Amino acid sequence: MSDLLRKPSGETGKIHEITIANAKTSKSPDWGYVGFSCYRLKAGESVSEATGDLEVILVMVEGKANISAAGEDFGEQGERMDVFEQTAPHCVYVPGGTDWQATATTDCTIGVCTAPAGQGGHKARILPRPEKVTRGKGSNTRYIFPIAMEESDVADSLLVTEVFTPAGNWSSYPPHRHDEDDYPNMTYLEETYYHRLNPGQGYGHQRVFTEDGSLDETMSVNSHDVVLVPKGHHPCGAPHGYEMYYLNVMAGPIRKWRFKNHPDHDWIAQRDA
Repeated sequence: MSDLLRKPSGETGKIHEITIANAKTSKSPDWGYVGFSCYRLKAGESVSEATGDLEVILVMVEGKANISAAGEDFGEQGERMDVFEQTAPHCVYVPGGTDWQATATTDCTIGVCTAPAGQGGHKARILPRPEKVTRGKGSNTRYIFPIAMEESDVADSLLVTEVFTPAGNWSSYPPHRHDEDDYPNMTYLEETYYHRLNPGQGYGHQRVFTEDGSLDETMSVNSHDVVLVPKGHHPCGAPHGYEMYYLNVMAGPIRKWRFKNHPDHDWIAQRDA
């Protein structure tokens, strides 16, 4: 199995704990920014964590929980009981040097998105619920909830978004990369993909590859799998019959998203512009 594909550790509890340390492999030796954890809690279960030198965005993927952070009680967060309802997510920002707690009021799934905390002075807060955005055309159509992209000054490092890809469609497509620290032409951003499929027994595909062929991994993903993208292009495909969701976490030296399409496939973007 590819080092870039991380399977859940179980069906409940903390099913993922991807840190800067354990994300480093022979395929991702320079990993230094993005972390991602995922909790699947039963109603009544609680969890708490200190942020340390990281900032955190909690994403209520599905279900509801009472959330508190940095000494503030934010009450019950969450609305959609199934992620594929495609209603806007409830999210909470938690700064570094604090802590957060969650108590599930229903069965729930919580994504814990992390990156190095900076000096932005961002306070613990409920994030505005994003508007749904449609991108692409034809079989490249997908639906986006931009939770914390650079247009919103809500974090020091984190860029977080949700993507819903209809059955039979592609997303993160045409293939593109953001693996050079060359702003404004491109930004270096590591990325994780937390995948879900509907119906749940489904599968999808993701390829992570560089133009020089030094990295070329094609992975079949199931619900609750995570894919690490340390560099290169990283398109996803949803087979006929199975809708795909993923939660993206990105971070790098600067909080900007600048990418380049693969030169062989950029014509698709130009045609569809």
